[in-house]
Amino acid sequence: MNQPISSREIAAIDLGSNSFHMVVAKVVDQDLQLISRHKQRVRLASGLDSLGNLDNPSIECGLECLAMFAERIQGFEPDNVRIAATHTLRRANNAHIFIQRAREVMPFPIEIIPGSEEARLIYLGVAHTQPQSDSMLVVDIGGGSTEMIIGKGFEAELVNSKQMGCVSYTHQYFANGKLSKKNFAQAILAAEQKLESMASKYRKKGWQSAFGSSGTIKAIHEVLIGLGDEDGIITPDRLNKLIDKLCEWNKIDDIDLPTLTEDRKPVFAAGVAILSAIFKDLHIKEMFFSDGALREGLLYEMEDRFKYSDIRLRTTENLAAKHLVDLEHAAQVKGYARDFLDNVSSELGLKAGSELFDLLEWSALLHEVGLSISLQAFHRHSAYILRHTNMPGFNSEQQLVLSTLARFQRKALKLNEMNDFSLFKKKHITGLIRVLRLAILVNGQRNDDALPELTLSAKDDEWTLSCVDKDWLENNKLLHADLLTEQEYWSAVGWDLKF
Repeated sequence: MNQPISSREIAAIDLGSNSFHMVVAKVVDQDLQLISRHKQRVRLASGLDSLGNLDNPSIECGLECLAMFAERIQGFEPDNVRIAATHTLRRANNAHIFIQRAREVMPFPIEIIPGSEEARLIYLGVAHTQPQSDSMLVVDIGGGSTEMIIGKGFEAELVNSKQMGCVSYTHQYFANGKLSKKNFAQAILAAEQKLESMASKYRKKGWQSAFGSSGTIKAIHEVLIGLGDEDGIITPDRLNKLIDKLCEWNKIDDIDLPTLTEDRKPVFAAGVAILSAIFKDLHIKEMFFSDGALREGLLYEMEDRFKYSDIRLRTTENLAAKHLVDLEHAAQVKGYARDFLDNVSSELGLKAGSELFDLLEWSALLHEVGLSISLQAFHRHSAYILRHTNMPGFNSEQQLVLSTLARFQRKALKLNEMNDFSLFKKKHITGLIRVLRLAILVNGQRNDDALPELTLSAKDDEWTLSCVDKDWLENNKLLHADLLTEQEYWSAVGWDLKF
């Protein structure tokens, strides 16, 4: 008897600096079928003021676009939608305001992803939409940043995200709207300076095929076809001729190139300059255009068979090994943290399956990475490492959760130093802090003696750690002393710990 074919629809949205994109696909058994693509020009990067805040017109424009996208994915399950924000929302000081307002029109969480994570996902999107080659270089020039990745198969091996994009470079080097050899030379030199620190590493690693993705490189590819280069392959010679062609016009507004759209025209010259610099510094001979990009990477990673959780597991294992973490002790802490969270999750209002369970476990495994720097204030060192290390598979806020839990794992609870969160509730994070602190504390002796069975209960801010063995504290005097100290730390912030 034939098994029924299972199918579901999934969607990925990329909130870029220049445009917002959405792609919707149907998962039919083991196949991913793209159903529709949607794109809206928003020029978010143009709305950043001198203080690094998004202006209101840009926010409104972005929200209008999200409202349109929301209509298309109405009724989708939360697990079937992923929204990633990139460079401009990484930079904007008031990004949290945009995300808060976006919740009113888009009922799915928005992740702000680090540049390195954006690069990895772009590579994944290209790798899944191109014939396999031994190794690939992928370049993606966005509105505010440029990602460069070398990888094999579906694995990105060398990733970089540079703060140079077609919108930001238009403001910096073509602000007068003029096209001249001088403006191009300045823009290319600035991009080469950005690339200087990493170009030799890329040249040394090498690649078999080079691909460009997203709007800037797509526009260059299409313009070359319109100018008679029918294969659309980008080469150094063709880029130089394109710059000469652009300089035939005095102003950007006057550009009249076949296939160049009106909305791409304002930022086209800056994109050509950035790509020209990349070709020069990386010694690229030819580049092909790929339809796959960040949103396709998000789509493919949503599928269990692409092992999204495995990527994060591998990341945590590699980080633990790099910083010589005592894995046996970390596993003990992780086990107690999970059990304690199971005990109090309903009181905290955390649903089973919440990703905060996983984030607690990963933070337990990594809470001591800072010991590789120094025992003194190692919790702060751990927090810094977890906040600023490239962690494939984690978005910026997930890293912030790991960092926050590491920061508040011990010593005084200076909660005024805690960051704000967009995807998670602060009360849930403070709940996890309490759980992790207690899991670390009860394992503080680091010996092989088995602890008695412990249970954690909570009612508002009054938490109780109890044991079936009535004499457990009498037999664990050092633990008793540590719990008394912890009780004082909790009391200082209005929390009550009983045992």
